[in-house]
Amino acid sequence: MDAYDEGSNARHGPDAPSRPAPPPEQGAPADAAEPYPLGELRTGVAALSPRYQIVVALALAVVAIGVCVHLGMTFLHVAPANTVTKTHGEAVDDWIYPEFEQNWKLFAPNPLQQNISIQVRAGVRGPDGMTLTTGWYDLSAEDGRAIDGNLLPSHTQQNELRRAWDFFVATHDSENRPVGLRGSLSESYLRRIMVLRLDRDDAVRAATGGAGVIERVQVRSRTSNVPPPPWSREKVSTTPSYRELPWWKVSRDEAGGGVR
Repeated sequence: MDAYDEGSNARHGPDAPSRPAPPPEQGAPADAAEPYPLGELRTGVAALSPRYQIVVALALAVVAIGVCVHLGMTFLHVAPANTVTKTHGEAVDDWIYPEFEQNWKLFAPNPLQQNISIQVRAGVRGPDGMTLTTGWYDLSAEDGRAIDGNLLPSHTQQNELRRAWDFFVATHDSENRPVGLRGSLSESYLRRIMVLRLDRDDAVRAATGGAGVIERVQVRSRTSNVPPPPWSREKVSTTPSYRELPWWKVSRDEAGGGVR
């Protein structure tokens, strides 16, 4: 038996006639209520307009090409010498150095076990013509303080002093005499770095209390062994050793900061 709704005289039940859906609003599209068919909602890149989909596709393609090129350059850099590296070795080095330099020191049989710091002092001529000698400036310690806690330390802070000192040691003997044609170049490179760093530390003003000029600089390295871990039975002396270089005369251009 069918039931009736007294208010509308509508009949309810299995045999009740279906009620037609109300017509869409005037001016509204027929599918305004359901922009996408059920089960076909688009998300992610697919939800973007075709124009933005093209932009995203191009961006992903550029990133993929960049990653492939970088991996290829890194592989060629660490791989043994071959036809490609002999022909395009300069291009590979330009891509790798200095930010992506690769080496095997982490896996070396005898990794570095020493701390080496570079220090410098200067002879400063004051306005009265007197020459004063500054104290030692520990430049490595300054870089260490700048790097400590810095999420994005600069390449200069991390490697400038180390690379300059390694360059000097590789081109000089134990008596600090240049070996080969690159000896004088390494001296000039290291000396200019020292002058620039002393200028940054305002060494002239600290020495004379006012104006002055740097006439000469002296560099030394302080080397100390890294102490072994507590569980090790190895005995290592932690007494530092020093290597002092001779005094270098500073030219007028270098003293005035003209050489960068």
